[in-house]
Amino acid sequence: MATVGQLMTSHLSTISEEATIKQAAVYMHNERIGSLLVKKEEEFSGIITETDVVRAVAEEEGNISGISVAHVMSKPILSVEKKLSPHYARDLMADKRIRHLAVTEEGKIVGIISARDLLAYFKTVSKEIA
Repeated sequence: MATVGQLMTSHLSTISEEATIKQAAVYMHNERIGSLLVKKEEEFSGIITETDVVRAVAEEEGNISGISVAHVMSKPILSVEKKLSPHYARDLMADKRIRHLAVTEEGKIVGIISARDLLAYFKTVSKEIA
């Protein structure tokens, strides 16, 4: 059986807390990704997702392009150990109503797994069973 570590993206796309949500949105758009880990100095402090950006646009009044990532990011970062099963990650995402999880190894973030990654995995598995 596969593990979360086998399905995760190991490239960690990051952005500073001081960056604007406009900068985060442009970065996610250009890289075709749905989330960025947020850093404060050398530590991860949160995660900003497409959903966080949409909520900020819907909730804030006026020009929001200058609002900092720190103002809208999700925290704490929810994570899953890389040795756990895709089923565990799927269930955690469903329970928490999120689409991205940090992946950890011995408490250190080593990757990201998204609902899209899990969907691709479960689609492959279901074809193998059929």
